[in-house]
Amino acid sequence: MSELRVAPSILAADFARLGEEVASVATEVDEIHVDVMDGHYVPNISLGNPVVASLRRATDRQLDCHLMITDPDTYAPQLVELGAESITFHPEVTDDPRALIAELHDRGARVGVALKPAHPLAMVEELLASVDMLLVMTVEPGFGGQAFREDCVPKVREAAAWRARLGASFRIQVDGGVSVEMIGAAAAAGADTFVAGSSVFGASDRPAAVRDLLATARAAMADGERHGSLRDPEPPDRARS
Repeated sequence: MSELRVAPSILAADFARLGEEVASVATEVDEIHVDVMDGHYVPNISLGNPVVASLRRATDRQLDCHLMITDPDTYAPQLVELGAESITFHPEVTDDPRALIAELHDRGARVGVALKPAHPLAMVEELLASVDMLLVMTVEPGFGGQAFREDCVPKVREAAAWRARLGASFRIQVDGGVSVEMIGAAAAAGADTFVAGSSVFGASDRPAAVRDLLATARAAMADGERHGSLRDPEPPDRARS
């Protein structure tokens, strides 16, 4: 069984108290999820370079940055220099995603590629052998607080089956509407990293909320492995795609 991780998303935190907010969950997690939005790729503006730099000074937890921006080639390397350990970007916005992946790896960062709900796995399959993580969005990117889209779960299962067939090691992250009620479906499908915003920062006992999410995910993943739901012996028929 893969090590499961919850990455609390500070998009749901109190921006006026970010240092305290991160400290309130730091004992239970290894990483903090930071959504970077530019108002172009998505219709919202969120956190950027100065906030990442401030977070780096405020916590020793790893910073996992999801770039919902149209120019990751410019800003992704800057965020690594400011202290982000992990960068995930949407590959359709760059002319040469392989070059960006290589540059970020050369700078010492882990690298992920992200898929919006409407985007098929085939869109990034050629990149998966080169990345450390695949992010499957379970909401339309841009705003927090949306409901988990169960129609994205088959894509998680397809990615997990692809990973197993090829012997790859990238993590599968889900982001959007992750709650104790919905995390089990993603874990049973093969996800191992869960971005959780409101379900953590909206809880009165945040460490307990993280532990509850992880316990639910572990139980669901173990059940999925026992019943074989993580295996897909037949390759997807790309002719029907």
